[in-house]
Amino acid sequence: MAFSNVFFHEKIVNKVIDIQIENISPNPAQPRTNFDMEELASLAESIRLNGVLQPLTVRKLNASYELIAGERRLRAAKLANLTSVPCIALDASAKDSALFAVMENLQRQNLTFFEEARAYQSLILDWEITQEQAAERLGKAQSTIANKLRLLKLDLGEQKIIVENALTERHARSLLRVENKDLRKKIIENVILQSLNVNQTEALIDKLLEQKKKKKVPTILIKDIRIFFNTVDKAIDIMKNAGLDVRGIKIDRGEYIEYVVTIAKEIPKKNNTRESSAG
Repeated sequence: MAFSNVFFHEKIVNKVIDIQIENISPNPAQPRTNFDMEELASLAESIRLNGVLQPLTVRKLNASYELIAGERRLRAAKLANLTSVPCIALDASAKDSALFAVMENLQRQNLTFFEEARAYQSLILDWEITQEQAAERLGKAQSTIANKLRLLKLDLGEQKIIVENALTERHARSLLRVENKDLRKKIIENVILQSLNVNQTEALIDKLLEQKKKKKVPTILIKDIRIFFNTVDKAIDIMKNAGLDVRGIKIDRGEYIEYVVTIAKEIPKKNNTRESSAG
């Protein structure tokens, strides 16, 4: 199938059909992981009063159906104790089903930024397409796709904490600057505890990263100072044997010992004059 057509399939059923809820399995590619229970309860009450106004989209399996779009409606219908829901069946492969689920959810505004990032990732991996191709099909800027995908560098535990504490996408992007996981955890805890906004979070990160840079490299101490003196003395002996005029003087200054090494710039000339005998 050409790439230009991969996002579109014809419906095999144009009419709405009622399908038993127990015969509809969830979409494994569903990008949404968080569902507001109050919103679901409200939708369930509306369904009790008015029914499911917008049909779900499914695809036919062997003896059942797989949900493509309408996860919230399906969950709310279950809460409303419905036994069946109106659906439209599409002729779709497993990949098509995953794609439709991603696209349907991306069109909604209440996906978390991490769910949106995972939706982009799923689309790119499942279809083996580039960020540029995904951006073109979804009507997004390629930089938008790239920035969202970068958020997935934060692990699932960090993502959960960020979402549960209502931190923003800009908070999450700021944390990407911190490579050390322990330091990142410390920063997240401080941001939540002190209710820091994005600018304050950036300032905290700058401060901690600067402190990390300024940490002194541990100095190797010579436990026995005699080892040091012996090393210097040996170096002086080597230079003397090479013909240099070298002197080393140790001076005890009380709190410290001063060791002065003096090296002449010129090598002393040897006296090669021979005594001549009278013939």
